Amino acid sequence: MTKATLFVLVQFAAIGAILLTGPWLPQPPALLALLAAGMALGAWAILSMGIGNFGASPLPLAGARLVQRGPYAYIRHPMYTGLLLATLALVLAAPSPLRIAFWLVLLIDLLLKLHYEEALLAAKFPGYTKYQQATKKLIPFLF
Repeated sequence: MTKATLFVLVQFAAIGAILLTGPWLPQPPALLALLAAGMALGAWAILSMGIGNFGASPLPLAGARLVQRGPYAYIRHPMYTGLLLATLALVLAAPSPLRIAFWLVLLIDLLLKLHYEEALLAAKFPGYTKYQQATKKLIPFLF
């Protein structure tokens, strides 16, 4: 099993575990708004990148291009941020030590995955290092 495959398997296992252990739609309005914000950010990222220019694997696609518009103008991994926000809303809707652990596994997996992915992107795109210097990984202006 490759490193890329392992990252994707852990990611989907953690998401599945969160979905299987609690509600899929949070009731408190603030958590519903957090879920919607995460989903909207993910959708904006997909629209900005373009269908067919991304996949779940951290390996860059053969015909991939470096996108720096939309949410990518502020953060390098908006789909990961959107996923973390949406799943955090689900966990907080029915928190338990187990669900928090699943979310932390997802967080750690995505951080390791993005580190691996960024090395591959820097090797593929000559302008990626400059792009890294101009943007944050997951949280605009912070991280």
